[in-house]
Amino acid sequence: MDWLPSGAVGRPHGLDGSFYVTMPRPALLTRGASVRVSGEETRIVRRAGTDAKPIVRLQGVGSREAAETLRGAQLMSPREDAPPLPEGEWWAEDLAGCLVVDGEREVGRVRRMRGLPSCEVLEVERTDGGELLVPLVRDAVRSVDIEAGRIDVRLAFLGEDG
Repeated sequence: MDWLPSGAVGRPHGLDGSFYVTMPRPALLTRGASVRVSGEETRIVRRAGTDAKPIVRLQGVGSREAAETLRGAQLMSPREDAPPLPEGEWWAEDLAGCLVVDGEREVGRVRRMRGLPSCEVLEVERTDGGELLVPLVRDAVRSVDIEAGRIDVRLAFLGEDG
């Protein structure tokens, strides 16, 4: 099974085993959803808070102390349970490792996607050993083909003459 990170266990909330989720992906954190934490599969039995600061309780985690023992653990959700993404959106995990090109010219490979205040950017490890940040905006990115593992960018828009 393919898994997506859906957040991490944060500090406990209350006495019943609930906890805050840090780095949340709210669409994956729904009541009844299956998750894996510390190698064990379980279900979300409570979902409260906001999308920015969700509070969840997992089946089998019934006390503040039990929640504290999980603190910092990654929550993983089955990809098959993830809602479809809107056109022009991708899971960061699918972009990592993609070949970045400008037309036929190979530029490098995506190391990771990261969020900046104004937009998300692709951190690209260049074939020449340098680094390039590519904003995920239409003017900078011609196309993304996840199946082919290829992202076509406009270096001229990024201030590079080629």
